Amino acid sequence: MLKRKALASLKRMTTAFNSVDDDGRSSAVLLSLQHSFEMLLKAALVHNGVPVFDKSLGRSIGFEKCLQLARQGPKIKLTDAEAGTLRAIDALRDDEQHWFNIVSEQLLFVHARAGVTLFDDLLKRIFGEHLADSLPLRVLPISTEPPEGLDILIDREFTQIQELFQPGRRARNEARARIRTLLAIEGHASEDSLVSEKDVDRVEKGILQGKSRASVFPALEEIATEFSGEGPTLTVRFDQKGPPVKFAGDDSDAAAIREIDLQKKFHWSATELAEKLGLSKPRSLALRQHLGIDQDASCLYVFEMGAQRHPRFSDNSLKKMRDALKDLDMEVVWTAHKPLGRGKKLRQCPIEGCAHINANQSA
Repeated sequence: MLKRKALASLKRMTTAFNSVDDDGRSSAVLLSLQHSFEMLLKAALVHNGVPVFDKSLGRSIGFEKCLQLARQGPKIKLTDAEAGTLRAIDALRDDEQHWFNIVSEQLLFVHARAGVTLFDDLLKRIFGEHLADSLPLRVLPISTEPPEGLDILIDREFTQIQELFQPGRRARNEARARIRTLLAIEGHASEDSLVSEKDVDRVEKGILQGKSRASVFPALEEIATEFSGEGPTLTVRFDQKGPPVKFAGDDSDAAAIREIDLQKKFHWSATELAEKLGLSKPRSLALRQHLGIDQDASCLYVFEMGAQRHPRFSDNSLKKMRDALKDLDMEVVWTAHKPLGRGKKLRQCPIEGCAHINANQSA
């Protein structure tokens, strides 16, 4: 049933995209495209025995939680680039549904077509089916213009935003709507794709100060598009050129700093992390020590509330530890890292490349 709902929404998306009526077209495309993926992810999770209900609320989980679970599931194998595509589509839909943004025709096409490509990839990977079995090629999103690379499209949008801010244009609302679209597209490279007015204000200020595109939209520098085929068989995939995001230091350009919700990024407790991996808390700690998880800023963040300290871990921690368990002998790791008692040093780990550095760290 969930898979049928996903296919129904994707069909609605293609109908809306190819419509000759422009009124509400972008909204219909983005709403249906995002919904099709939420249903497909839930279908994939249920198919693999992963619960999709929040027991505390008695309701099914939302899109963001589906995305987290799909990235963790070894059978779904959602890649970072695929997760980025889904985050960007969700962020574009969010502003379109709850406020407003302006998505150019080419940006709408490249995301709709990338969505179709990804939908087909996931159908084959999880259910062994082809999209063409349910969706005739003739109704895929079609553009009368040849596809262009994302760099070209973003440059064009940025130039247009600069022009809209020129004195006498009185087009600030349109400029800010286009800024929201580019911030949403940063979701391809950043785990936090929620567009806030603070971010829009920050970008507007940077543009008015004459800063470059790379200064105000640094994450967009890391995104690339890959085209293959042509006409009805065209496929579009997004990819990342390099590290998706880094935490800013004191010397960072203020125009490049984007606020992120750290509680969304670092959402696993030590206990939850251990349970996810099927390890006891002491053994999970031993593995963290071995991999240097607690010294990695992309894996651990400590939230301080008064005198209390709450360490929380990111999905990156879970992925590193899960991948390591495929090749490591956990008994060797445990023997090398298990605590010997207060004041005693840890044993020397026999595994080459061990990252533990704190000899007095206890469980």
